This record gives sequence, C-alpha cells and structure tokens, in this order.
Amino acid sequence: MKCDFRIGNGYDVHRLEAGRTLTLGGIAIPHTKGCVAHSDGDVIIHALCDALLGALALGDIGRHFPDTSAEFAGIDSKILLRRTCDMVQENGYELVNADITLLLQAPKIAPYVEQMRTTLASVMGVAVDAVSVKATTGERMGFVGREEGVEAYAAVLLCKA
Repeated sequence: MKCDFRIGNGYDVHRLEAGRTLTLGGIAIPHTKGCVAHSDGDVIIHALCDALLGALALGDIGRHFPDTSAEFAGIDSKILLRRTCDMVQENGYELVNADITLLLQAPKIAPYVEQMRTTLASVMGVAVDAVSVKATTGERMGFVGREEGVEAYAAVLLCKA
C-alpha cells in the first residue's frame, strides 16, 4: 500500500496560577494551580492541534482559533481538537499516531495518563494505542521546575486516506 505521509510537530506553553482549573489531555487534574489562558489552557491539546495543522501546512492553532475571539473564550479545548481533526479529514488524511510529551513539575500525572489517552483517542476517532502521553519534570530548574508554567510537545504522523 502506497501512502502519502505527513509529519507534524507542535508546542504549547502556559503560565500556572493558583486557584485555576488544571486541564490536561482533556481532563481536569486536581491541583492548586491551573493554566492562565484564553481557552481552558490545555497545553496537551493545543500542542496536538498545532502538530496536526502543521502536518497539513495549515498554519497554527492561533490562525484557526484566535485568542482575540470571544467565540473561543473559556472554550473546552476538546472542541478545538475535534474541529482540527475535521480539517485533517477534509484534507483527505487520517491520523496514524500521536506522541505527546508534557513538562510539568507537579502534580504527577501518571495516575491520569490512561484517561488522557482514552479521552484524546475518542475525540480524534482513533484507537487508544495510536495515542502516547508521557511526562517529565523540570528537575526543579527553569519555569517548569519552579512550577510557574507547563509545556507540551506533540508529534503526529498522518497518512493520506
């Protein structure tokens, strides 16, 4: 089978602030801090959207879902991911797999990884084994290590359907 492959990578970062909800990978994670953002601040989904859009050379998440638009204020990022996946399908591609790395000092996300994978796979309409979520800390260095912010990287592989 001949396949037209596309690879994309994405990145997102948000500042953390006390008293906000921490949403990662489409689920709320209990913590004292959450992301400061126009939307729900889900860095995992934002990086994933950027990776998908990048693979198709369609620009970035800000082009399609600008943080200057009232339409996206406080929006659940799963909606943005679904709309991005619709663009992937409209362009004749399908997701082969996604690999996501989260950089967060606290809290530990190991107890939530499987729920994140299941949630993301469901939104994207793929099997759970096509979605990898892993995390590391900042080893107490830099803004991640000082618990001032959170980062996420995503890589995707698309194939012409």
